[in-house]
Amino acid sequence: MSLSKLAVCVATLAMAVASAASNYNVTLFQPSLIGTQELKPGDYRVEVSGDKAMIKAGKNTVEAAVKVENGSEKFPRTVVKYSMEDGKYHIQEIRVAGTKTTLVFGNETNTNF
Repeated sequence: MSLSKLAVCVATLAMAVASAASNYNVTLFQPSLIGTQELKPGDYRVEVSGDKAMIKAGKNTVEAAVKVENGSEKFPRTVVKYSMEDGKYHIQEIRVAGTKTTLVFGNETNTNF
């Protein structure tokens, strides 16, 4: 394989990796709302692609608008920041352990729960 073909392959692979969705794990310890959808306590996988987050538990999925922010220091543990409205916990953001990433959630959701 020529050097130029190898360079093109490496560049293509690098772009594919860079555009891939980011995946995170989070545990909720109380019933929580993301938008209008209630999530039960448990373990969830959060898949972020662009401005959308897919929050998954088994076959159940909630899609929510998200803004990804990067801070200056890594978070030592995952933290879920809530607001309390009408006696319910609404997820505002998730700070992801071992990264500088904060997922900031809007109020729009789609669901198949």
